[in-house]
Amino acid sequence: QVQLVESGGGFVQAGGSLRLSCVASRNIGRIHSMGWYRQIPGDQRELVARVGRNRITDYAESVRDRFTISRDDDKRTVDLEMNNLKPEDTAVYSCHAYTYFNQHYWGQGTQVTVSS
Repeated sequence: QVQLVESGGGFVQAGGSLRLSCVASRNIGRIHSMGWYRQIPGDQRELVARVGRNRITDYAESVRDRFTISRDDDKRTVDLEMNNLKPEDTAVYSCHAYTYFNQHYWGQGTQVTVSS
């Protein structure tokens, strides 16, 4: 079992920045990938960014060049630096962990609201 706790969401004006952080309850060194997803009410959850154990990253096209994901296995954290935020980035952002045993774990989510 892995518990994931997010922090760092909030309210920001368009063009601003926020940093989301996710802390895992146990060592993540052997977790295949860690990532961030977002969901707007009524829509499907979508991948924002993820980082593998090998540090290879994958971003949604809509956030590429604006968001940066980082992973620190010693601190058991995965962070998402979000710059030049847009109103369409408004969503609930959830931390995700995928293990080598095909297990999926989710955090409770944190709200990000970007005003125009």
